[in-house]
Amino acid sequence: MPAEKLSFEDFEPGRRFPLGPQLVLAEEIIEFAREFDPQPMHLDEAAGRASILGGLAASGWHTSSMLMRMMADSYILNALCEGAPGIDLMEWRKPVLSGDTLQGRSIVLEARPMRSRPGMGMVKFRHEVENQRGELVCLSENSVMIRMRLPPEEANMSSGLSA
Repeated sequence: MPAEKLSFEDFEPGRRFPLGPQLVLAEEIIEFAREFDPQPMHLDEAAGRASILGGLAASGWHTSSMLMRMMADSYILNALCEGAPGIDLMEWRKPVLSGDTLQGRSIVLEARPMRSRPGMGMVKFRHEVENQRGELVCLSENSVMIRMRLPPEEANMSSGLSA
């Protein structure tokens, strides 16, 4: 395993990882909507302005996809991640509009070794994404499986514990 990769041991509760910035472009909103969520407020500026969203707005699913990309760029691609069992919470608090710049943070809430998978830990994150005005636009929580730096038997030996 490459030493430079983040392992389970690097994800202590309270640790924060910056997200973004990510500029939201009208073309990307429309492209995503055409493929996955073809509602008028995601496809047309005038329809978006006429809706309660107030402008051409990214689909919530598009917002979630941008969050995933910011997470990947911030820490996932530099960690020994093995995937996630699901999402515990996903809230779209405010519309994400064309021209917005998103940024935020992923915060480690808890980390525990997995009994069912020796050498792996489960890390729970809270993700907070804001627009350029500091308004919370997306809030999410999920857990990720991350490999440990040392196999359990080696970790026990180095800490003086026996198996």
